[in-house]
Amino acid sequence: MSRIDTVVFDIGNVLVRWDPRHLYRSVFADEAEMEHFLAHVCTMDWHLEHDRGLSFAENAARLKAVHPDRADLIDMWGARYVEMAPARVPGTAALLQGLKAAGHAVHGLTNMPTDFFPVLAGLYPELELLEETVVSGDEGILKPDPKIYEILIARTGLAPARTLFIDDSAANVAAAAGLGFAVHRFADADGLQGELRRLGLLSAE
Repeated sequence: MSRIDTVVFDIGNVLVRWDPRHLYRSVFADEAEMEHFLAHVCTMDWHLEHDRGLSFAENAARLKAVHPDRADLIDMWGARYVEMAPARVPGTAALLQGLKAAGHAVHGLTNMPTDFFPVLAGLYPELELLEETVVSGDEGILKPDPKIYEILIARTGLAPARTLFIDDSAANVAAAAGLGFAVHRFADADGLQGELRRLGLLSAE
């Protein structure tokens, strides 16, 4: 029997695809122009403030003051945010469902703007299988800050030594390992399936 009895999933690019390019490719005719916009206007550093809990409106207002000629494009980030998450990551919903069916506890820990998780769960109902989901925007704390992992631990009573943490970010995985979690850096569903079988959490078909 595996010593692992609980699994914690990141959501973006583990369970659901997320990338602002999914939205902005429908807006920009030129790929290079889009990439310049994402590198110099709506950057990932700017977006992290949404994940930290700042509203789309307030964060957009700050950026539009610097780039007034890009105001419409900046406002799209919040108004059409759902278009950045257009599809499931292939194969991982079935793994989540399999873990749940096998009786394992499953939770979520995600860097995500506040109030967006219920919208995403409405589109991808398998997310409702997560018993507790800690969202950075609701807490004002981002992975890989250990405090957000500690919030999940406190709310669920999970034991890190008996918990597998799955994330596509090396920094987030390293932070979890530092707190005693078993970890898997996600690349694709096949690799995760192999790890879950190795740990005895899913049986081989």
